[in-house]
Amino acid sequence: MSEIYTVIVVILGILAVSGLFVGVSNDAVNFLNSAIGSKAAPMKTILLVASIGILLGTVTSSGMMEVARNGMFNPGLFSFHEVMMLYMGVMFANVILLDLYNSMGLPTSTTVSLIFCLLGAAVAVSIYKISNDEALGMGDLNHFINTGRAMGIVSAILLSVVIAFTFGTLIMYISRLIFSFRYTAMFRRFGAFWCGASFTAILYFAVFKGLKTPLAGSAAIEWIDQHILLSLFLCWAVGSLLLFFLQRLKINILRLTILSGTFALALAFAGNDLVNFIGVPVAGFDAYSIARHAGDSTILMEGLNASVPANFLVLMTAGVIMIVTLWTSKKAMHVTETEISLSTQGESETQYGSSLFSRTIVRAALNASNAIDRTIPKRIRDKISSRFQYEDIEHSGAPYDMIRATVNLTTSAMLISVATSLKLPLSTTYVCFMVAMGSSLADKAWGRESAVYRISGVMTVVAGWFITAVGGFLIALAMGLILIYGGIAAFVVTTLLCGYMLVKSNFFKKNKAAETAAVKAAETGSDIIYNITQEVCATMERTTRIYDRTLIAVFKENRKVLREMVRESNELFYQSRERKYSLLPTLRKLQKGDIDTAHYYVQVVDYLNEMTKALAHITRPAFEHIDNNHEGLSKEQTEDLMHINDEVESIYRHINNMLRTGDFSDLDMVLEMRDRLFEAIADAIKSEVTRINENRSNTKASILYLTILNETKSMVLQSRNLLKSQRYFLEHKDGPLQWLNKIK
Repeated sequence: MSEIYTVIVVILGILAVSGLFVGVSNDAVNFLNSAIGSKAAPMKTILLVASIGILLGTVTSSGMMEVARNGMFNPGLFSFHEVMMLYMGVMFANVILLDLYNSMGLPTSTTVSLIFCLLGAAVAVSIYKISNDEALGMGDLNHFINTGRAMGIVSAILLSVVIAFTFGTLIMYISRLIFSFRYTAMFRRFGAFWCGASFTAILYFAVFKGLKTPLAGSAAIEWIDQHILLSLFLCWAVGSLLLFFLQRLKINILRLTILSGTFALALAFAGNDLVNFIGVPVAGFDAYSIARHAGDSTILMEGLNASVPANFLVLMTAGVIMIVTLWTSKKAMHVTETEISLSTQGESETQYGSSLFSRTIVRAALNASNAIDRTIPKRIRDKISSRFQYEDIEHSGAPYDMIRATVNLTTSAMLISVATSLKLPLSTTYVCFMVAMGSSLADKAWGRESAVYRISGVMTVVAGWFITAVGGFLIALAMGLILIYGGIAAFVVTTLLCGYMLVKSNFFKKNKAAETAAVKAAETGSDIIYNITQEVCATMERTTRIYDRTLIAVFKENRKVLREMVRESNELFYQSRERKYSLLPTLRKLQKGDIDTAHYYVQVVDYLNEMTKALAHITRPAFEHIDNNHEGLSKEQTEDLMHINDEVESIYRHINNMLRTGDFSDLDMVLEMRDRLFEAIADAIKSEVTRINENRSNTKASILYLTILNETKSMVLQSRNLLKSQRYFLEHKDGPLQWLNKIK
């Protein structure tokens, strides 16, 4: 048997480790977010509880490899070589797809990724077999592929989204009506019974979702199966009684419930989703063992239909790798931030924009809410409204309180448990995410200031789930075809390419992530001013360059350069607009008594936004004019603009120098230069009006010319105001002198 297969097995092993890193980074959001979002415990405690759950889940996992071995295709119809190419295609596609999602901070389903990557690679290999056998046609494809499982997953996507969101909203609304945000007094009376119900759902989930296989056949499990309602009632009664006594001992039973739910979800995740990460490599090793034992690489893989117990050492190693990833992965925290940002109570920085769909939904919801309000008596309406008046009684500064965290965990556990008992293939990722979104909606975390953006964010994530299926299938299909038809050369090239992509994603981008984290960590007090000053200097320099290149490109009618200037000016504008939209969260980071700093920051952000807007209003019309093949500027117009450009460049050079050095001795000179520029612009406009009256100017060219002049005046005016604000701040504050030395 060729040594190339030994190399393939080794690569599959490496990809299994990589798959564990990538998979945990993606799925950690499912069991960490409730505890992190409510700050139920220190991060180390949360990770420790989750680690214990992961380790127990992995070592008790068994019977998990059937999906990878024979779940999506009939291995008895494929040779050893074909199966190994199939598995290589799956692993390349699966790891790259999940790593791409994690880099974007979007949670997706590793189950969907595995299923559709298997399906795509199996179709590729099946096409190869059909093309090499004249007796077969594309109509025989269904003999090789098990499409029923894939269709079940697709159905589960829709089912998970709708059911999880609905139940999350309903249960959170009822819970908040009972306890409100000021839940202390009410929780002291009924909290034990409520947490007892949560604990029962979580325990049932842990036993029947995470530990059902290792406990199968025991007398206790059989009795519980036969008396399920009685078992749940007894568990609730005993749990409530125990929690009641713990509550009387001044123990926070909400924290216990949340940590228990975190443990249960981590347990189920490791026990059931481990196949998504190492199932294919283990199946590949099994195929390799079968072929090596037979001494024939053309043998059909009928042996993969047999059930093989999982190797305990492999499971233990996988568990350790998953725990290490959980403690060290920055991408896991990035994916976690996505869900928390969409469910946090009150306003938060958003990475999503507005869309027609989200605006329509919010408008319809407001209309429906107004209609309902007109039918409900005002007294009842006011009573209900008082239950949803937010107050942070925990004083933890958490994105949401522990009542909602408990609802998230309980509802997720309950839905997944019921689906498991009914043999419905619900996705853990979909359930956990949509429950969190539903509970945040019911908790009125989506206020009118943020609802549009958060709905856009949710729709982005949901759309990404569907793209996972299509993307996984297509990538695996392409990989499978390349590997099966390309031979060893294609295998080597594809391996090197995928290896480079993974190394680049996991190592080369760390410096950028570290820089971003450092900037966020530094944005407190005077460091915020230092950062915004550096940004101002960089923006002014880019503005000068873009303005100069734009005018020259207009003179030369260079469409390519103008398109590039439009792109760069748009980048500047969107960056300043994002800074403006995140104004309030940034101001909260400043010291409460530092009014001068806050006032300065507000002014600078506004001036930057207006300056970059004016620049964009120059580059866009300029490009459109040349792109539409309109007549260029006349000689007189060009000479006027060249003179204006020289003066603008001189003004900006002095402004940039003062900002960099902190020496504002030339401020009056800049003011005089600005006045001369404005006079020159006024003269140029008068000259153009004269040319228009004398019919010596083209209409389109005149419009562009006047637009450039007016927007130039606005751009320079905002730049001068920004400089003046900078000087005022430095003259009235001692603190910035510390970071001023950094600039020098």
